[in-house]
Amino acid sequence: MTRLLRLFGVASLLALGACSLTPAYETPALKSAPPAQFKAMEGWKTATPADHLDRGDWWTLLGDPQLNALAERVKVDNQTIAAAEAAYRQARALVRQQRAGLFPTIDLSGSATKSGGGGTKTTTSAGGATSAGDTQRYQVGIGASWEPDVWGRIRAGVSGAKASAEASEADLAAARLSAQGELATSYLGLRRADAEITMVQATVEGYQRALQITTNRYNAAIAPKSDVLQAQAQLANAQSTLEGLVRDRTAFENAIAVLQGEPASGFRLAADTSWKPVVPEIPVGVPSALLERRPDVAAAERRVAAANTDIGVARAAFFPTFNLSADGRSTASRLGDLFATSANTWSLGLTAAQTLFDAGARRAQVAQSRAAYDEAAANYRQTALQAFEDVENQLTAARTLERQYALQLTASQAADQTEQMLLNQYKAGQVAYTDVVTAQASALSARRTLVTTAVSRQTTAVALVQALGGGWR
Repeated sequence: MTRLLRLFGVASLLALGACSLTPAYETPALKSAPPAQFKAMEGWKTATPADHLDRGDWWTLLGDPQLNALAERVKVDNQTIAAAEAAYRQARALVRQQRAGLFPTIDLSGSATKSGGGGTKTTTSAGGATSAGDTQRYQVGIGASWEPDVWGRIRAGVSGAKASAEASEADLAAARLSAQGELATSYLGLRRADAEITMVQATVEGYQRALQITTNRYNAAIAPKSDVLQAQAQLANAQSTLEGLVRDRTAFENAIAVLQGEPASGFRLAADTSWKPVVPEIPVGVPSALLERRPDVAAAERRVAAANTDIGVARAAFFPTFNLSADGRSTASRLGDLFATSANTWSLGLTAAQTLFDAGARRAQVAQSRAAYDEAAANYRQTALQAFEDVENQLTAARTLERQYALQLTASQAADQTEQMLLNQYKAGQVAYTDVVTAQASALSARRTLVTTAVSRQTTAVALVQALGGGWR
């Protein structure tokens, strides 16, 4: 009993004296302090979001019920998100596995053997026959072992696994944000194609009427043959443009199918002729908030923390390892005597191991861990810098596109009026058909550009949502 108390006393001292060899962790700072505000615009209000907060259904800002329904399906059925979610579950399981190393392991064993030789047979009380030389032995044993975490190696492994799991959780959030952003962009591209198809179809009908007018004038010897040829060429070009738009729409539709985890061949999305682009109003947060809400920035920072714990694990290899063990067994020739006091034996043990020479392998491992930390820190800083660049670019684009849209709206309205005026003048024989063709081409181009710019404003808002880490609510 005295020896037992001494061994547990040693274990207690080892546990109390446990220390950590992991360097104190601080989030790597950027080479220069973040600016107080983005340079693309003045007068922005401050936001204080954080990576763990729910960003909400940011796509509802686009005001499209069909997009809302598709986004809900992406949350559930997108296979990239499913893979990221499975990776996150693996990381969480690894945390539990690492934490189990802090506790002892307990084994239970049992056996029953029968051996015999020659001799006379006797009859047992149960009626069975057995030889006189037969022997039976029953044994049951229980053992336990525990490695005290004296140098913090196991705790560092747990901390590293936690940081990796948090990085995996951020990866999952990034996968969701990416899939939702791709869905919104593809959906807006499809609706832009729908709007242009409707527009070009109306233009084709107008060109067909213009061709008929020109043909009639040619048949009446009022217009030359060249007018008819120009009208035919213009109609064919518009019809070709229409075919290209149908192809683009199909590509967007197929992309949406894949994002929802469906085969492209069986997915259909009906055209919506009443669709109107809705551009959300964009408030802005300061750069310091950006670092807290972007999933890729959060994941990069957590990987720095995980790399920091690896240094502690590598440094712990320079110190000895200890292991406490306990074993109890009971052996008897009869099952009824198996748990009698006289059949019991026990043992306690303490072992220690220390590597004396490894030709510099441990030092190399520590150097490798430090270099991996420096790499992770540099990746984190680069990710943060890229985040600032993304926001600046999208804010500048949003501001520029807003001004462009106003100018292009004026240009489109003027082009429409010019087209109608020249067509009326041609009917009255006042201008050549070349002027009409030029005016019609300009009007169609202006209308298509206006639609494209409107959708570009929406897709820029989506890109800004992603740059900010999931919206601004």
